Amino acid sequence: MHAFGAITAAALLLCLAAAPAAAGDARVERGRALARTECARCHAVGRTGASPLRQAPPFRTLHQRYPVDDLAEALTEGIRTGHPSMPEFRFDPDQAEALIAYLKTLER
Repeated sequence: MHAFGAITAAALLLCLAAAPAAAGDARVERGRALARTECARCHAVGRTGASPLRQAPPFRTLHQRYPVDDLAEALTEGIRTGHPSMPEFRFDPDQAEALIAYLKTLER
């Protein structure tokens, strides 16, 4: 009986440890989907490939330009750039957090 209790406790701990990772994975997937639907017509949003719009930087290089965490405010208040071809985007805080979580996966 004692061994069964230890196994049950270990299984419970593994489930609890995996819960934040699963939530993080879901956030990353939401960010990836958002990048594909809102950004991929101009930017390369994956680990490889060229951006469809030459002057649009690939998302995998954004962390080389500035800390992606710093994009949260710009994404929620309306991101604008110095060139007229990029439309203004405004995301809700959850969307901005998801997009940033996805961008961080591209840094590796």
